[in-house]
Amino acid sequence: MAIRIVLGEDSFLVREGIASVLRNLDDVELVETAGDLDELRASVEQTKPDVVVTDIRMPPSNTDEGIQFADELRTSHPDVGVVILSQHAEPRYAMALLSAGSGRRAYLLKERLTDEAELNQAVHNVAAGQSLIDPRVVEKLVTAREKWDSELGNLTPRELEILGLIAQGRSNRWIASHLTITKRAVERHINAIFLKLDLGEPEEVNRRVQAALLYLSGDRG
Repeated sequence: MAIRIVLGEDSFLVREGIASVLRNLDDVELVETAGDLDELRASVEQTKPDVVVTDIRMPPSNTDEGIQFADELRTSHPDVGVVILSQHAEPRYAMALLSAGSGRRAYLLKERLTDEAELNQAVHNVAAGQSLIDPRVVEKLVTAREKWDSELGNLTPRELEILGLIAQGRSNRWIASHLTITKRAVERHINAIFLKLDLGEPEEVNRRVQAALLYLSGDRG
């Protein structure tokens, strides 16, 4: 039985190119294409595909709609596999995709699309409940993991404890109450964490997200 696929890509020419590759794959049926997130969501609801192949960036905001939609599908359609196509080899994008689990998820660089075998394997892997990460991303992930482990090793036990609570989504006020310390003390610890982890994003919310991902990437409880 053919694997039924919905494709999401905002560029018409790129979409047609990817569609052509998909139509050449073994045991694959491309049932519909979409040019933005709303169309993609509607296509999935209407056609009930086995796999969604989508660009990481889609209108309306062209940021990380593909990853956001993959997260949505974990709840609305948990049996649907997702292959994210991206130009970004940075590990943080793959980590965001896999943060809630790796099953039925694949992250593939667009440059790999010239090799039909790579996309074919990704589609069949996620359809079977497995995963696939582009080798270039894995290489960078291993290198980054070694760096992150070294940086996490520089944190004090209290800083690690607070970082773990940040990873759980706790606010500064909640952390202060939980640890029976002042909110100002929590802020000092968090600033020290950001400094030691070399997180330079200006918005604190972005730094909190990055810090949480670093912590979770180490499989700490």
